[in-house]
Amino acid sequence: MRTYGQFLAKSLLLSAVLAATPGVSDVFAADEESAQRKLKLVFFSDVHARTEWGTPDAMARAAAAMNAQEPNLVIGGGDLITDGFQSSAASVESRWDAYMAMHNALKGSVHSVIGNHDLVAAIPEDGTQPSDDPRSVFRERLGVDRTYYSFDINGYHVMLLDSMQIAGDRTKYQGAIGAEQLAWIKSDLKSVPRHQPIIIAMHIPLLTSFYQATQGATAVAPAGRVIVNNLDVLDLFRNHNLLLVLQGHLHVSESIRWKHTTFITGGAVSGRWWRGPWHGTEEGFTVVTLDGNDVEWEYVTYGWQARRPPDQ
Repeated sequence: MRTYGQFLAKSLLLSAVLAATPGVSDVFAADEESAQRKLKLVFFSDVHARTEWGTPDAMARAAAAMNAQEPNLVIGGGDLITDGFQSSAASVESRWDAYMAMHNALKGSVHSVIGNHDLVAAIPEDGTQPSDDPRSVFRERLGVDRTYYSFDINGYHVMLLDSMQIAGDRTKYQGAIGAEQLAWIKSDLKSVPRHQPIIIAMHIPLLTSFYQATQGATAVAPAGRVIVNNLDVLDLFRNHNLLLVLQGHLHVSESIRWKHTTFITGGAVSGRWWRGPWHGTEEGFTVVTLDGNDVEWEYVTYGWQARRPPDQ
């Protein structure tokens, strides 16, 4: 029979061995820190704000439903307004006003990524001059210096990315993370501990099965619907704890689990561009609850009945 003294001696010896073993103490510390992390966030996307068909009332209702969730963090997934890309700044000013009314009604820490419709006057179709900086209105309205940045909240590292690249050809734009932003991601990750959970958000999906699910297993996604250099982006996180990727653009609610990362496409506040559901996804938003490295989510609708005529 072992005495208490023998048990204590072996326990102390084991503790000393573990402490002296490279990396082992870090694992136990990481597990302890992970157990203390909790975060509830709302991810909404593709508002496509406008003033017709009662949509300001819909946005107010959506904001109230999001506030009812009492999240620690709110992230917008882009396409906050509609048709900014091909319109002059003056012609979409009222749409920005409509979106900002919703934005300012949201409680808590609120952030957003930029979408293709938020690039104002990139390639105007009304004969006006293209903007020298199509991102300037977004930055001014959202009060940010740059369209990609990071911050920490409740032990999670959050990175908001700019997934838009103006093509200037028939495709108009494509999803891509440019060289400058890739370099920034690499630099930002230097200060992030390898075990710290990371959340990244962007408008255009980094990984999706939408086209295979709707057009068949061999369907190829267009360059304007996915991040064309997604492997370059994911490779930067290979030695980090990329826990969650939030993405929009496709107006559907979707979840993919690849390796240790959950990819969520967040549906749309506007549903089918204010015409009702799109591929079975109603007007709504996503609620994510994080507990350490555990991810739970649900898509929440807010009870809007579309008023946009089918022919408009």
